[in-house]
Formats: sequence, C-alpha cells, structure tokens
Amino acid sequence: METWQAGQQHAFLLVVSSALWAAAGFFVTQWLWQIVHTEDLPQGAEWRYDVSRINELRRADRFFRLFQPLIQLLARFNRAAFRDALPEIQRHIHCAGLPRFWLAEEYLAKLELIAVMLFPLYTYVAVRAVGAAGVLLAVIFSGLTVWLLRLRLADRAARRLQAIKRRLPFLLDLLTLLMEAGSTFLNALAQAVEEYRGHPIAEEFGRVLADIRMGKTRYEAFHAMRERLADDEITSIIGSILQGETLGTPLASIFRTQADVLRIKRSQRAEMIAGEAGVNMLLPGILVMAAAVLILVGPFLMNYLYFGLSL
Repeated sequence: METWQAGQQHAFLLVVSSALWAAAGFFVTQWLWQIVHTEDLPQGAEWRYDVSRINELRRADRFFRLFQPLIQLLARFNRAAFRDALPEIQRHIHCAGLPRFWLAEEYLAKLELIAVMLFPLYTYVAVRAVGAAGVLLAVIFSGLTVWLLRLRLADRAARRLQAIKRRLPFLLDLLTLLMEAGSTFLNALAQAVEEYRGHPIAEEFGRVLADIRMGKTRYEAFHAMRERLADDEITSIIGSILQGETLGTPLASIFRTQADVLRIKRSQRAEMIAGEAGVNMLLPGILVMAAAVLILVGPFLMNYLYFGLSL
C-alpha cells in the first residue's frame, strides 16, 4: 500500500513538473515569437526621435531586439558610472561603421550583457579548476571579457579609419575629374560613392550625400562627417574643405590640393616608418650578434674554464 502511494506521489510530481516545464517552454516561445515578430514601438509620450531610433536599432540588431529591457537598464547605470568614457566609445562606434542608432551607453551595456551570459561558463570552469576561489576568477574573466570586446571595437575603428585615409586621395581625385568635366558636386559625389561601393569611404561620403539630399548644406554635411570620425588627419582635410566652402573657393581646386597634401603626408609617413625600422631592429640585431659571439667563443671559454678548474 505504501509502495502504491509512493508511486502515485511520484507520478503526480512527474506530471506537475512536466506541466510546469511545458508552461515555461510555452511562455518562453511566445516571448521569443513576440519579440521577433513585433511591430515598431508606439510613439506614446516619449520623444519621437528616440522611439524612431530604437525602432531602427531593433531592426538592425537582433541582440538588442531580444534583450532590449536589460540593455536599457544597464544603459542607465552606464550613463551614471562611465560618463567620461562614453564620448570615446561613441566615436569608436561611428568610426567602426556600426549602425548609427547605437548610443555609447547601450553598446557598452550590450558588451556587459555578453560578459554576464558567459559568467556561468567561467564559473563552472574556474570552480572545477581551483575550487571556491574560482568564483572570483569568473568575475575577473567577465571584466576582462568586457575590456577585450571594448578593445576589439577600438581596433575595428582604427582599421576602418586607416582604410578611409588610404583611399581618400583617390576619391578626391575622382571628384576633381568629374567636376572639371562639367558634373555638379552632387552628381560627382554620387558617382564617386557608386564607384567605391562596399568600401568604408563610400559609406562615409554616402552619408554626406544623404545629409545634403535631406536638406543640410554642404558645410553642415561635411562638419557632421568631421565630428563623426574625429581623426586629426581627416579633420584637417575636412577643415580645409569647410574653409574653402565658406570663402567661396571652387571645390574642384580644394579637392585637388587636399589630394596632393594627403599624398605628401603618405610619403612622409612611409619615410618615418622606414626610419623607425632601423631603430626597432637595433635590439634584435644586438641579441643576434651576442648569440653569434657566444656560439663562436663558447667552446674556447668552456675549454679554458674546464682546464683551469682541473689545474
């Protein structure tokens, strides 16, 4: 009788646990389906531009779409805790070519959320390796994960900026040729963007073209590009373009002059790198020479020490 009752209780608990698992699976599936297929957020009482930005970000990034409440919760914390670091992160977001709808605090929250999701794995591995102290190691590894992802963003931004600066003289030459052939600035810029389609420089000048078509002046569009990239060399080039635009200098002559300046700077940079190569090779050369001397003198020195000790 007791065995039968125990079996009944076990079966009842099994049915209840199965029902709970099924309910949890149903609600999780419904939540995911609702997130993936939800329409744009309603405008409501919030500022219209911010809601539009969030809607565009939800379309551009599935991770944000899945974890939007958590990301925005962490973003509020980041806005207060990392206020000084946010402008640099925002610059790297723009320079890296990420969707412009990201705010720095939200992107940092995304990195933090990735680290939090990896924390159980770090904890499992570290606890099995070193015991209870592994929890502290897991926390350290999670912090390192955020730091490494942040470095990856900065490296991506630096590589994209370098690619833009390498191709910029050629795009300016193309704009000069098209405008001297009789094309308007907008048509020349559109053809140049089409010519370099897929390259980061086409993306940046494509945004300049889009800003102008949306009603901004050429000064405002180039100024926005300068603020977006915030690189010393590109800032100098765009500053010259803005100055020429203010003074009424023909853009074709400005583009030709700036292309020549970029080539000169490129040659100077190559000469500087070549000059630094000799200094950088000095220490390895000394080590190689020391190793060669030891190989040549070593046997004689060992024989001298051996016979000296034996005497």
